[in-house]
Amino acid sequence: MKYAFVLLVASCSLSAVHAQWLETTIPVGQIPCALCYNAQNDKVYVASEGSSKVTVINGATNEVIARVAAGNGVGLCYNQTNNRVYCADLGPDVVSVVDGATDSVIANVHVGTISVNLCYNYLDNKVYCARFGGYGVTVIDGATNEVLAQVPTPYQAMGELCFNTRDDKVYCTSSDSIGYVTIIDGKTDSSSHTELGRGVSPTALCYNVVQNRIFCADEAYGSVIVIDGVTDTVIGAVTVGQWPSALCYDSSMDRIYCANVGTDNVSVIDAGSNLVIATVATGHEPRAILHDSAHDKVFCANSGSDGVAVIDCATDSVICTIATGQFPNALVRNPLRNRVYVTNRDDSSVSVLRDSGTGIQETTNDRRIARKVSPTILSGASGVKRLGSCVVFDAMGRRVLDPRPGVFFVAEPSAVGRKPSAVTKVVIAR
Repeated sequence: MKYAFVLLVASCSLSAVHAQWLETTIPVGQIPCALCYNAQNDKVYVASEGSSKVTVINGATNEVIARVAAGNGVGLCYNQTNNRVYCADLGPDVVSVVDGATDSVIANVHVGTISVNLCYNYLDNKVYCARFGGYGVTVIDGATNEVLAQVPTPYQAMGELCFNTRDDKVYCTSSDSIGYVTIIDGKTDSSSHTELGRGVSPTALCYNVVQNRIFCADEAYGSVIVIDGVTDTVIGAVTVGQWPSALCYDSSMDRIYCANVGTDNVSVIDAGSNLVIATVATGHEPRAILHDSAHDKVFCANSGSDGVAVIDCATDSVICTIATGQFPNALVRNPLRNRVYVTNRDDSSVSVLRDSGTGIQETTNDRRIARKVSPTILSGASGVKRLGSCVVFDAMGRRVLDPRPGVFFVAEPSAVGRKPSAVTKVVIAR
């Protein structure tokens, strides 16, 4: 079914109007629970907890082109440097490495105990594997697939990982009677620990490149804990709904979106002030959340009502809800095809959602204009040289060493050990 929305109001700002609908449903392995996208070959990989294979989907045709014997996967990540997909296995103590071109397993890396989640550090070409029951994180060399280090955590690694691109650090949550975040140096693999508080149960992590902060959802107290990316200390906590389960970051509006399973809504957090500025009712038990940077929308998978709510970030309102399979629980975006893939745990399928442009619509939204960062326009090689020693990031928070035409965030140089004084939005024109 095709859904469309139209804002019938006059105004002074322009925004693209899009329609989202369910394009197709693809059968995959039993209990699908993780996704990743291979940008080089335009493929989507689906890990299934209840089967021994990873399903590979052609991003152009939505056809299943391979089923790779890679264990009972519960976590996936993509290494864009070597064009490899890593699959965490709930059974044996291995991480399977899949070649992105041939979709064949080229290595099985022994990590010690059950692996539950993965994170890729493109600055140092390393893969991090959180080990549930093993009290630690395994660091894998992305080029050789050798284990470089076993980093201890205070308690069992809960599987939540995120990468601080500005300071080259990886964060991993663990908890028992006390919640912790372990911070791993991307260059040296040395580590430290930050206590989150007694009784804290961390369920998700998200990195904000503009503010250089890490946001950690705490299921126990219904809050999002804020960690400074330079000092790695807790600087605040934001009260949200019950049982926050997932986070995503909107870089254009500098906001954090938090899905709350227990209150059937999404909290919208202003990342500068750490205040909740909106609460969006989405559907029953929102469990996964994804930001579409191209269209500035958030997709929220509601596992209890078998659908995906699409939130317009300009108005923080639901513009449509798309019916999916049973218990949608993970999301990934294919930016090349304007598609979002959703795993449906209880009917072993993946729903493919499509977003297509339908024109330009004028809308009133003074808040959006006021909150957006005014960009600096740079033209040609001489303009790019003005960036000098600044640190440049793309909209996904990845550091860029040779920026080409596009939209970027620039951190001004500062004294060692201190935050940059400002982050500027820059548009590089030809």
